[in-house]
Amino acid sequence: MKTPVSTVKRILVVEDEPAISEICRRVLVSEGFAVSIAPDGKIAQDMIEKEEYGLCLIDIRTPAMSGMELYQWIMAKHPKLTNGVILTTGGAIGKDTQNFLQRRGRQVLPKPFTPDELRTTLREALGVLKRS
Repeated sequence: MKTPVSTVKRILVVEDEPAISEICRRVLVSEGFAVSIAPDGKIAQDMIEKEEYGLCLIDIRTPAMSGMELYQWIMAKHPKLTNGVILTTGGAIGKDTQNFLQRRGRQVLPKPFTPDELRTTLREALGVLKRS
């Protein structure tokens, strides 16, 4: 097992598609991280309140609470975590989502993504965290 390249130890994956969640878990665990999975933003909120995460991989479209709503909650309640947010999205992106992504300047990982694309995005995010 590899050692994480930063002090980030725990990653929260907010994803309602089990196959994508499992791919993320396998890749991130193989990189040396502890991974938790939340199927929607509401569950993710509870998990963030109880556990400290260094990174969050958040699908923009999840039931109960969208990734955009979760990100705004993180900004208000856990602002230090905002630099560790990577957003994922699949399919066509609507104008509201495009505007949100442009305003926030967060890394976006388009679906479907490969394990290598996930690793590359993860390393970029860890580089940003090291500099902040």
